[in-house]
Amino acid sequence: MGKKRIIKTEGEAEGAVKTAPAQTGGSKKRFDSGILCVESTYNNTKLVLTDPKGNTLAWSSSGSIGFKGAKKGTPFAAAKIGEKVAEKAQIFGIKEVKVVVKGVGSGRESAIRGFISKGINLTTIQDMTPVPHNGPKSPRPRRA
Repeated sequence: MGKKRIIKTEGEAEGAVKTAPAQTGGSKKRFDSGILCVESTYNNTKLVLTDPKGNTLAWSSSGSIGFKGAKKGTPFAAAKIGEKVAEKAQIFGIKEVKVVVKGVGSGRESAIRGFISKGINLTTIQDMTPVPHNGPKSPRPRRA
């Protein structure tokens, strides 16, 4: 539904109303496959859908959906994010995705389950969680 504008021209009547053309909700670009990046921390879960080159197509997080505080890190919130990103992926025509997971939060698995519930196939799941080789300096010993 576009805005209605009153346009007066020489050949038309005074009260004629024309409407602006409505835009279609579809995307111009189509992709068969993509990459789904899942970043799950203790406090939040973020999903980013990219094309095979790595350009972002769609993203969502627990906070952007409306969860606040401790509820952002729950598996339920992650599943809702997965469903939302999958709906956006269907607009782009994506049929299969590679999944890259980062982080140790509770929303890792449920975000993927929510994504595949919309009928998009997974080809691979890759865990890219950063692991420290040495880590931070250990605390000094307590004094007696």
